[in-house]
Amino acid sequence: MRLLVTGATGFLGRNLCPYLIDRGYCVRALVRPSSDWRFLAERGAEIMFGDVRDLASVQMAVAGCEMVIHAAAYFRFWGPRDHYWQVNVEGTRNVIHAAERAGIQRFVHISTVAVIGRPRSDATIDETYSCQPVDDYQRTKLEGERIVQQAVHRGLPAVILRPGAFYGPWGRYAFNRLFFEDFLKGLRLQVHGGQRYTFPIFVPDLCRVIEAALSLGRVGEIYNVADRSRRHAEIYEIVARIAGTSAWRINVPALPMLVLAWAWTRLADLTGREPYYPLALASYVFYDWKISSEKAERELGFRPTPFEEGARQTLEWYWAQGILPRPRKL
Repeated sequence: MRLLVTGATGFLGRNLCPYLIDRGYCVRALVRPSSDWRFLAERGAEIMFGDVRDLASVQMAVAGCEMVIHAAAYFRFWGPRDHYWQVNVEGTRNVIHAAERAGIQRFVHISTVAVIGRPRSDATIDETYSCQPVDDYQRTKLEGERIVQQAVHRGLPAVILRPGAFYGPWGRYAFNRLFFEDFLKGLRLQVHGGQRYTFPIFVPDLCRVIEAALSLGRVGEIYNVADRSRRHAEIYEIVARIAGTSAWRINVPALPMLVLAWAWTRLADLTGREPYYPLALASYVFYDWKISSEKAERELGFRPTPFEEGARQTLEWYWAQGILPRPRKL
């Protein structure tokens, strides 16, 4: 069966497409000509040039496919508001329109747990948790979900996955940058003593859940997909131990960090350059993200890789790429 993947050159796509090809799927990848797509061709993927914002190219890519994995998204902690809407909402609308027209047999939509907004204190976030998004990324991803659900009511056999914070090979933003790259390059800052909970998902684990959703996911259902939530300090300690370095961090009071992020973000609005610490980042690092993935475990067979092993594979990728120096002793 031919399977279309949007977002094929992104963090997830870099892991997902080779995984699916190795599993025997006939993968077609929708890519922009300017992206780094050659690794896909080398692995045997069928390349279709286009953009989710262009309906005609999406329709051409979907034609002849039986399944679609819609992983394309615009994810930044700061960016032009219209770009979030064009990619995450109108792009999703285009892919849904093309999928309905082509009579797709299974549609897997990659959303995010972040659509809930800012978690309430001591709350456990499952699929019934009320969504109150607070930034443009969260708002547009939730609107994308609504478009998918509307299509489900019209008969599209779609499933929605809400992953946690991606980490693993081929990523250099968000979780990877904050917990691996910045830390090991000497930027050792933390807030709230490292006691806040975060919500990682090892991207190779997500690839396996996506494959399971193609056959096991119940139409119209939403599934959280995240490892056990862990305190920041625990993650620092694990990464430091594997990398053979100290886990010490400078604890910075929250208020100065918020003031700095606010000022940096206002400056970015004038310069058009993303700040290193955008204000929107606070929603993810100043709150406790305690996620329940019990539904995905029960229905999709989700079994997260132990964080120690996922962190080791992530660091091995960083070392192999020459981004971080390999420690002298492991």
